[in-house]
Amino acid sequence: MVAFEKQRQISPLLITVLAAAALAGCSKPAEKTEDIRPVRAMVLASSDVDVNAEFSGEVRARVESRLGFRVGGKIVSRKVDVGTLVKHGQVLMQLDPQDLQLSQAQALAGLRAAETNRDLAKAELKRYQELRNKNFVSQAVLDAKDSTYKAAQANVDATQAAYRGQSNQAGYAVLVSDVDGVVTAVDAEVGQVVQPGTPVVRVAKQGEKEIVIGLPEDKVETLRRVPDVQVRLWADPSNVVAGKIREISPVADPSTRTYTVKVVIPDSLSEAKLGMTAVVQFASKTAKPQIKVPLTALYYEKSASSVWVVEGGVVKLVPVTIDGAAGNEIVLAGGVKPGQTVVTAGVNLLKPGQKVKILGNDLPAAPAVAETVK
Repeated sequence: MVAFEKQRQISPLLITVLAAAALAGCSKPAEKTEDIRPVRAMVLASSDVDVNAEFSGEVRARVESRLGFRVGGKIVSRKVDVGTLVKHGQVLMQLDPQDLQLSQAQALAGLRAAETNRDLAKAELKRYQELRNKNFVSQAVLDAKDSTYKAAQANVDATQAAYRGQSNQAGYAVLVSDVDGVVTAVDAEVGQVVQPGTPVVRVAKQGEKEIVIGLPEDKVETLRRVPDVQVRLWADPSNVVAGKIREISPVADPSTRTYTVKVVIPDSLSEAKLGMTAVVQFASKTAKPQIKVPLTALYYEKSASSVWVVEGGVVKLVPVTIDGAAGNEIVLAGGVKPGQTVVTAGVNLLKPGQKVKILGNDLPAAPAVAETVK
């Protein structure tokens, strides 16, 4: 009876095992999936263009002055607006002159008092000289009167200089333009109290203009050596004229992290107005056509440089000769030819004969003429 009960307990388990074995024998073996690597690639092209870059900028005056009062005070009058054409000596703003005029009057009163004391000392010296000639006073008394007169004269000179200085201060209450130009900004308004030297008006001098652009730090040294610089206005793109780099800032702008470059506009671009948008183009060519690839396209193995060439969806390793660097690109002197497709990303994960899938559809077209770089 006990054996029968054990047989009833084991039989279901045995049936399950046998069923699983039967199903496993009937199932098909798992198919092996083919390893296809996704990569990025480019079609090689031969070109004699070494540098071709464009940057947008703004037309500015070469000389722009930030004018301010030499004295402090309250602004009571503003004579110009942004865009106003001004002449040399034209009044731009004016301060309240009352305090300055009072100081000038005080300096004048001090000068008059000093002149009175000097005249008195001079008359007294003359009388004592006559007494000395008659031997009524000693030479020491005459020397004292002479010293008093000289001190009074020196006091007159000092107060006269103070009066002239205060007169200049009173004249500084009127701000005038020191050049012929145009007002580009007004930084203060009527009623505002300003300190000496605070810029209140910006005036751009008429004459030479320039385009101000910003270059990224990886392009500064390359573009510095480009001789062919051309400029054009966004409003008139058909009129292209030659420009000249006047200045490249040695320090990057703290906000944009670019280096400010100033390009002189020739007089032939007379339609250029301040604030207009302009384009600066840098262009240069090499002596012979070159093939360039990104640094990421190179594969290094045993001190040899190679690239992965894609043919029929399969890669093969091709040794290349390097002719130098051009920024973030490498110039290839041999081993490949225009029109071939080269892997530019994922080179360290490939092996010869491996199938690849090129990501994206933005491969550049191959040039019409395909010739091997020698």
